[in-house]
Amino acid sequence: MELKQVYEQLSGSYESVMSRLMTEERVKKYLLKFLDQKMDCLILSALEAEDYETAFREAHNLKGVCANLNLDRLQISASELTEALRGGKPEADITPLVEAVKADYRFTVEALENLR
Repeated sequence: MELKQVYEQLSGSYESVMSRLMTEERVKKYLLKFLDQKMDCLILSALEAEDYETAFREAHNLKGVCANLNLDRLQISASELTEALRGGKPEADITPLVEAVKADYRFTVEALENLR
């Protein structure tokens, strides 16, 4: 699958990521690196351990990486989780936010796997 098609599938901005990273080769390099990081596992492990500071940091990292690579769908759900974790243990149930990040992460990974 072509890079532009992957971005269309992910509802991301191909033009925006290309304006920043300049070449498809560079974009692919960072997208494949993203696949190897398993950022979702880091967030979920921290939440399971009730380490909200680490969960916040990892969700924030995920949000930033997604913003830089224009992985918009996942960036939005990661941003919502980040804000819920800002300030420590959330007062409200964050299960729907966690489930959204998991689903969006899975969707993103499946789309990016087509680049390998």
